Amino acid sequence: MKAGITILPEYRWAEAKPRWLAAEEYGFAHAWTFDHLGWGPLVDHTWFGSVPTLSAAALATSRIELGLMVASPNFRHPVPFARDVLALDDLSDGRVTLGIGAGGMGGYDVAVFGGATRAASPSRRYEEFVELLDALLSQERVDYSGEYYTAVDARNAPGCVQRPRTPFVLAANGPRGLALAAKHGEGWVTLGSARDSLDTWWRSLAELSARFDEALAAASRSRAEVRRFLQTDAAPVFSLSSVECYRDFLGRAGELGFTDVLAPWPRADGPFAGDEAILETVAAEVLPELS
Repeated sequence: MKAGITILPEYRWAEAKPRWLAAEEYGFAHAWTFDHLGWGPLVDHTWFGSVPTLSAAALATSRIELGLMVASPNFRHPVPFARDVLALDDLSDGRVTLGIGAGGMGGYDVAVFGGATRAASPSRRYEEFVELLDALLSQERVDYSGEYYTAVDARNAPGCVQRPRTPFVLAANGPRGLALAAKHGEGWVTLGSARDSLDTWWRSLAELSARFDEALAAASRSRAEVRRFLQTDAAPVFSLSSVECYRDFLGRAGELGFTDVLAPWPRADGPFAGDEAILETVAAEVLPELS
């Protein structure tokens, strides 16, 4: 099991840098930030771009795996985004893993454009986004013509540090997304579905994990080829509410076949409100036990 932490891009760098450094010093295997133009209840709060945030984190750290959780087609086009990914991969010396999702139908990322980025078929747009980004990061020249994206003689020099390209962790709950993750992903990530209670949330994760097994079998891939990430942000209980709770999350996730668990960095109030002292205890007592 590998443990990861999510640090929202809401802090000026003087405040953010110590968190990214601490994530590495604490022994987390990976650290992530959200890829939004503004997010949920924090839309009127301070919020910075995810790519420059991750660029700064890449230069400040030296070992920890870094990533976006998750990149959104709601406001990104694969051609310029591929250049951002190449730069992040270079700045981090091959420590970046790219989370990608379908992009929601609503939310600020759509509303800020007056709804103009709303896709008639988010699942099809997601498929095109992943297909084109995969090609852009692994081929020297790319021509692509789809319903949502077009590329004409796109270049990728110098190519990724990681070969054949930066790894993808694809978010999915539905059949088409799970099939896409099974085909193109080096990893799969889910928030779960049912969230009425912690028990129903865990049951939804068991069902999703079984369905992903089926998608992998259909794609002729083995379970060992694809990492499984559980993002605990949407759980009915904050995973870092206590050391015991965090241990329970890791244990139950492992039983369901997840290889990686992500928890949000505790905030003073609002979403993910918690005590940073618990995070410090987890770092001292729990993380050293993980393989």
